[in-house]
Amino acid sequence: MIRFVVVLVCLAGLIASASPEVDEARKLFNRTEYEAAVKALQALPQKDAAAYELMGRSYYLMGDYKKATETLEKAVAADPANSEYHLWLGRAYGRRAETSSPFTAPGYASKARQHFEKSVELDPKRLEAINDLFAYYLEAPGFLGGGFDKAAALADRIAQLDPIEAHYAQYRLAEKRKDFGKAEQQLRRAAEMAPNQVGRILDLAKFLARQGRVQESEQAFQKAEKIAPNDPKLLFERADTYIRNGRNLETARALLRKYLEAQLTPEHPPRYEAEKLLKQTGG
Repeated sequence: MIRFVVVLVCLAGLIASASPEVDEARKLFNRTEYEAAVKALQALPQKDAAAYELMGRSYYLMGDYKKATETLEKAVAADPANSEYHLWLGRAYGRRAETSSPFTAPGYASKARQHFEKSVELDPKRLEAINDLFAYYLEAPGFLGGGFDKAAALADRIAQLDPIEAHYAQYRLAEKRKDFGKAEQQLRRAAEMAPNQVGRILDLAKFLARQGRVQESEQAFQKAEKIAPNDPKLLFERADTYIRNGRNLETARALLRKYLEAQLTPEHPPRYEAEKLLKQTGG
């Protein structure tokens, strides 16, 4: 199962609360001060579903997936009809599956699928949930509920909601089939339809790097840099690509240090992931 990237919108769906303590915790969360947010929420004498969700997301972005699942389970128990809560619980179980032993991973993966499916069932137009379920179906084996046909069916659904995102889904399907020509075509089409979305250009740059087309990948990164030179996501993804390809490690270190000094939001990869990459470069 693929790594559930946290470039997803973390702020959407947070339920407003009249509690000043929860409001303060949310401000800390938005500043990526996750440990402080957890402490503020733990101090509450009574916690509602929104408080548990915010705490669970904080644990998730701290990389503590065990506490994330335990806390988000409480949010779902308090409000079982909330699609957003099931989505984040699915993500947390997905990361537990990726980081646990071969003996426990299948159980966590199945729980991830169940909560993704429930999220989509509760809100059939929630694109985030459909995308995560699509990724699960595409990557998970059949005995864990995955399947290429299931993923392809969801890709058709994505096309009805977001034509640009549909090209990304078709890219994923084509890459899975090892039809790299079609995969590239779909990525380029998505980038053409959203020329100011840096993420679309980064998707293309990373794909080209995986194909060994280093010069073209660099050109794509340079194009993204012209659009948003100080975008933290650009810094992180470029460094990650260099490290995966074993090149430009000194530049990767500089990019990651700049990333760690940037003003991040919950939509960006957590700092601990950047620190982990930095260690891989010897920095």
